[in-house]
Amino acid sequence: MKITNIDPIKYDLLFERFLNPDRINMPDVDIDFDDDGRYRVFQYIEEKYGKEQISHVITYGTMAAKSAIKDVARVSRMSIDESNRLTKMVPDKPFEATVVEDGKKVTKEFKPKLANCLKYGELKDELENGNEQTKEVLTYAGKLEGCIRQTGVHACAMIIGRSNLTEYIPISIANDKLTGEEVWVSQYDGHYIEEVGMLKMDFLGLRTLSIIKECQANIKKRHGIEFDIEKIDINDPLTYELYSRGDTTSVFQFESPGMKEWLIKLQPTRFEDLIAMNALYRPGPMDYIPDFVERKQGRQPIVYDLPEMEETLQDTYGITVYQEQVMLLSRKLADFTRGQADTLRKAMGKKLKDVLDGLKGLFIEGGTKNGHPQDMLEKIWADWEKFASYAFNKSHATCYAWVSYQTGWLKAHYPAEFQAANLTKNLSNMEEIKKIMDDCKKNGIKVLNPDINESDARFTVNKQGEIRFGLGGIKGFGDNIVRAILAEREENGLFEDIYDFVERMSGMVNRKAFEALLFSGAFDSFGICRKQFTLPSKSGDTFLDTLLRYGELYKKDSMESAVSLFGEVEELKPERPEMPPMTGEDDILERLQMEKELVGMYLSSHPLDQYAFELENFTTCQVGELDALVSECESKKIKQKANIAGFIISTQQMTTKTGRPWSKTVIEDFSGSYEIALFGKDHENFMSYMQLHNAIFIEGEIEEKYYIKPEEKAQGKTSPYAFKVKKVSLLGNVTDMFVKGFAISISTPMLTPEFRDSLVKMIKRNKGSVPLTMFLYDPEKKWNIEFLSRKFRVAVTAPFIEELTRMQIRYSVLKK
Repeated sequence: MKITNIDPIKYDLLFERFLNPDRINMPDVDIDFDDDGRYRVFQYIEEKYGKEQISHVITYGTMAAKSAIKDVARVSRMSIDESNRLTKMVPDKPFEATVVEDGKKVTKEFKPKLANCLKYGELKDELENGNEQTKEVLTYAGKLEGCIRQTGVHACAMIIGRSNLTEYIPISIANDKLTGEEVWVSQYDGHYIEEVGMLKMDFLGLRTLSIIKECQANIKKRHGIEFDIEKIDINDPLTYELYSRGDTTSVFQFESPGMKEWLIKLQPTRFEDLIAMNALYRPGPMDYIPDFVERKQGRQPIVYDLPEMEETLQDTYGITVYQEQVMLLSRKLADFTRGQADTLRKAMGKKLKDVLDGLKGLFIEGGTKNGHPQDMLEKIWADWEKFASYAFNKSHATCYAWVSYQTGWLKAHYPAEFQAANLTKNLSNMEEIKKIMDDCKKNGIKVLNPDINESDARFTVNKQGEIRFGLGGIKGFGDNIVRAILAEREENGLFEDIYDFVERMSGMVNRKAFEALLFSGAFDSFGICRKQFTLPSKSGDTFLDTLLRYGELYKKDSMESAVSLFGEVEELKPERPEMPPMTGEDDILERLQMEKELVGMYLSSHPLDQYAFELENFTTCQVGELDALVSECESKKIKQKANIAGFIISTQQMTTKTGRPWSKTVIEDFSGSYEIALFGKDHENFMSYMQLHNAIFIEGEIEEKYYIKPEEKAQGKTSPYAFKVKKVSLLGNVTDMFVKGFAISISTPMLTPEFRDSLVKMIKRNKGSVPLTMFLYDPEKKWNIEFLSRKFRVAVTAPFIEELTRMQIRYSVLKK
């Protein structure tokens, strides 16, 4: 029936979870579609069942703690600074507070609701001792918290009824964001739809499915291969090797750093391992992962409370991971019906104590009747109750593990096509784009600049297996211009040179679009340096201006010739302007900055590429994370040291109203940018380093921005926190300042003659002054031997680290 592409019998996926004689309410059905096709599903349902039998589901937006404070503060004409100060006192996460229970002081955790904050948090003092305006704002905000603020339409949920829905539920009208048309929307939200007996289906858009589809299109375009992704080999060694080395960036559900670490330890070899990791890597079940790994690797014995449990728990090495395992075991050990087993699963998940107590009696009674010891049955039940809140739906874990496996298989077999698909589907998410680009670099996949003759609208893979940036990814570059270029190329062939391009595209590509193409590198294949376009031509104007003017004249002449009685007159045709010769050096940094403005990232290279080792080993925080770290320190009222490094993209020197000099500098790394203001002595001491395009290393501390006197602190006055610069160095000098020695780690299975030759050649290529140590580990005998090289010393540079990474050699740094 194609309800699922996974064999439910093979993986013990139980249909009674979905429907059974004891279940009186309709199941909640979730179906994932690719982003591009999801809206067609909505259209199909409307055509199939009729507008009167379907509706969207309403959502209610309530006032949260911070928004309640801000709204009341605005009405009360409280200053923005004071409003912000109060909202910052509401924690983002659950907080702990000491309370008195039964005459004893105990520490309890509270949700960050305003009611709790006013009773136990920082806001309690503000409510009791603040000024009248503050008291009034907090009092009314506390009353408004949780009130409905607005309604919306659920993005995925749809209700389908057997006849006109107005016979069953109240209906309202809302506008569909995609079409602007009026659509039916339920007045009950999702929590109550199931209770009133309606069938609710969630049609979810899963970007991963779009990525898989895009990847298959890339494979067909480059290799001419078509295949059914649902029929790939589930026991593919290359794919499990990819998981085992933690190379799972962009692999669905297995992308996080923590998950990668556990995959390396687990070394998965079968699909069941992926299902289990998908279910276990969540708050709560994560506690079981170490035992799961140890049992998989044979370092810990696999034990079962009862021999009958082995068949059900063998795939998870004796550890109960899924709700389905509890359901199967309750039937096997105590003769539960399928309906009772599903009721047990639901009662455990929702912690329904009355239902559980009734089922426990049935379980003990049925188990003892089957000859199992009561004390062991009591233990099993106690384990299940403890595990209940952690238990995961195996059906969900299996389907998601299968989608993950498909992405892993594509990455293992067609890495360039897979990454091109990821880049295409994440064009609007610059953080994700950077992560994918870093992964491409790590795996030796080149991402090339846009090219006027090779780029498509999307990211594509060329014959050499390199990813070519899509024309549609250039900023400020309309789809109409992209379509016009591709149509012209399709109809009349590739562009021969820059003159051929302006002759054929003048009137369709305006100056702004031409500059975007030029400075993003789309014309580099014509063999002209980008700087030459900015040099003066014979007319005195820049070659760029002269070239664009020539294009306009050529277009005008072509149009006039088409209607002329005499046709084309060769001697009257506009003459191609002469290209000015290249003078001086191309400004690489300026070129990279222009690339970043137009494409959103550095493509040719990155100003910080050569400092990858320093960034990884000597910084404690990425520049883009600094704001969040400052906020965290402020909320916890703690100081913290922070070392950052980056590239200066702008700097300004100014004077205060009193005539004192100060400066404002923006520093950027791969993660983002941060503005640093320097005053007084700090400006005097550090300003020489704050020069445009300098790569610098800053040692600093997050602390109170202003000094608050003790008596003012006693009155409740506080200072915001800020990052304060303590020391600045040039990033290129940091390795010499901090590195005392360098060590590489090798295991005996790696020691082949080819590996040894490669290692020696690589060390010779990177001669330097840093002492080199090698740790040799023998996994069989558990020996770990240290060798200090007296012959070789190394230069610790980015190319050296890249070579070590390619050879899968781990390294460590001995710091001064």
